[in-house]
Amino acid sequence: MNDGSQFIDIILFAMVAVFLGLRLRSVLGRRTGHEAPPPEARFGGRGGTPANGSAGADTVVDLAQRRQKAPEPFEVQPSANTLAGRLAQIGAADRSFEPQAFVQGAGMAFEMIVRAFAQGDESTLRPLLSDEVFENFSSAIRARQQAGETSQSELQRIESADIVEARMDGRTARIDVRFVSRQLIVVRDASGAVVEGDPAQPVRLVDLWSFARDTRSTNPNWLLVATSSHDE
Repeated sequence: MNDGSQFIDIILFAMVAVFLGLRLRSVLGRRTGHEAPPPEARFGGRGGTPANGSAGADTVVDLAQRRQKAPEPFEVQPSANTLAGRLAQIGAADRSFEPQAFVQGAGMAFEMIVRAFAQGDESTLRPLLSDEVFENFSSAIRARQQAGETSQSELQRIESADIVEARMDGRTARIDVRFVSRQLIVVRDASGAVVEGDPAQPVRLVDLWSFARDTRSTNPNWLLVATSSHDE
């Protein structure tokens, strides 16, 4: 009798366990819409889809692209066979060289030299000229003084100043500048009579001046090393 009661109890416990299991499955297995997304979806993995509807893998790639720096612009070096290329070579040898600043300085030197030569001011000319050019200018000044002549030179304006050639000769940089200017030039003899020029008529001059500098020198000054000019 006791064995029969125990058997019935086991059957009842089994039925209760099955019933409870079915109830738990019906509750725990149902999705309510408030469940947390799987880890792959939260971190952009391949297994999930983010809230914006795009694939998680695409989201990762997109973020990586946003973090990338913009590519540096590709700088094309000018050919050494061009004026720009030769100016670049001078800039590589002399880090302080800048073409626009050089042209401005050359214009100032042009004005100082023209005025000093007309006045016979050799002390001003000396630091601006090479030995050869200074000797030529000094000889012309002495010849004028010996003849009893005086020179009047008024630089009215520089119309243009342009670099037309540049080159490196060893460590020496050389640059040719074409100046177009308006000048009033008059030469008078000992009696004051005009022997050259017209005091009422300025002339348009085109000058080609060559400047040079040792790029390894601590002296930043460029020297005038050659000149040529003609009227227009």
